[in-house]
Amino acid sequence: MGELTKLLSSCQVKITLHINPVPMNPTVDPASNALAPLRPICFMIMPYGKKPTQSESGVAIIDYDALWDKALFPLIDQDLNYYPVRADQDLGAMIIKEMIERLALADLVIADVSTPNANVYYEIGVRHAARETGCVMISADWSKQLFDISQMRQVRYPLPEGTITDETAAAVREKLKGILPLVTGISPVFDSLPGFPSKMDISRTTSFRGQVEELSRFSTEVRKIRLLQDTKERSAQSKQLIEKYKKAAYTLPGVALEIIYLLRDNADWAETLVFLESLPDTFQSLPVVKEQTCLVKSKNGSHIEAIAALKELIATSGDSSERRGLIGGRYKKLFNSTKDNPSQKSNYLDQAIAEYTKGMMLDLNDYFPSCNLPRLLRTRNEFDDGKQAQVAAIIALAACERKRAIDPSDEWLLPTLLGLAFDAGDINTAQNLYKEMRDTGVQPFKLETTVPDLETAISLIKDETISSQLTTILLRIKALVQ
Repeated sequence: MGELTKLLSSCQVKITLHINPVPMNPTVDPASNALAPLRPICFMIMPYGKKPTQSESGVAIIDYDALWDKALFPLIDQDLNYYPVRADQDLGAMIIKEMIERLALADLVIADVSTPNANVYYEIGVRHAARETGCVMISADWSKQLFDISQMRQVRYPLPEGTITDETAAAVREKLKGILPLVTGISPVFDSLPGFPSKMDISRTTSFRGQVEELSRFSTEVRKIRLLQDTKERSAQSKQLIEKYKKAAYTLPGVALEIIYLLRDNADWAETLVFLESLPDTFQSLPVVKEQTCLVKSKNGSHIEAIAALKELIATSGDSSERRGLIGGRYKKLFNSTKDNPSQKSNYLDQAIAEYTKGMMLDLNDYFPSCNLPRLLRTRNEFDDGKQAQVAAIIALAACERKRAIDPSDEWLLPTLLGLAFDAGDINTAQNLYKEMRDTGVQPFKLETTVPDLETAISLIKDETISSQLTTILLRIKALVQ
């Protein structure tokens, strides 16, 4: 019993230490010991302790406890005149019921979305679904948000350092004093679903069902086209499908994106760009559509413009392995096309390697950036580039094998594995992959991108016998789209 008593005592102390530091009972008048008017409750959603920001432009670590104690608690308590409540970090999942009650019943919820935090995002979703108004998001002025939350209004506050000096705390309070008018802002859930949850317009359900059924039919036709092995037949049916559903693409983002992919896979860059630029502004502003627009502009020769647009996309919507890979690809195109300026050509090669490396380090499971590094590093051939090329090849191959295990339908897998086989001078694997591509079919866009890489890989192989055999395989690959 003695050990149990000690354990219970330590637990009691721990809980006491994490109770929010309320200086006095806000419902009691200390002068008269009489009850004061009850204040509305503000529930604060934010991480605890010191957390890394994963930001390149902002501070490395934020002390959220200091931010609460020195800025947000006094802001809510004194400036906004709400009763501040913050969940206790050590109770966690044991109080999910209490947490949801606080989110649903609090008069105001303030959510700090400065750093990507799954708990914070989930709790915002609960509040948006539970109450029509009374949810305000705040974030550091340098932060970038993930997912759809980036499209929602936030109040930005200055955060030049993460330890929260008195000057920073004062600046945060000053910036956030004016958030009360936003309390009446409508939740996106209630805004999108009039009458939610008890008086929803049933006619919208019928419209929604019609959209879902149309999307389902469209997706089925897309899958059938992608299963076609004959390249010309695939291209012809793609054009028929695009013409059939083009009108729907202007109201349904999912249809628009699939049409973009179909046009892209047929390597019809001019038509793809015309379609992209005809989409509504709301569609064109989506990050994934911006990525494809940058790619298409680059295919039309506007590499520098595409790089600038992708860097702007990273600045506004956040970094990703895909975006770094796309930038690396544009620099690779510039490197390959530059003939009469050795210094500029060398700079483009360095930039391509740097961007692909950033992309690889952002996500080792994404083979797109890593698979391009081996031949570029061997082309540069400086310092330990040969060793780094071997490392990148191992990472790329592991990423491909992982992808093949979880999603064998990925249409970039075969071209990527083929490139890695050529890099390694592996004739047997290259021959087997060619046969697999011949039997399953491959889009012109993917071959158009892959063939120059295979040619580069062959040029870097010193063994003439291996080089000759790979050249024979390459000629057969080129014949697949002729």
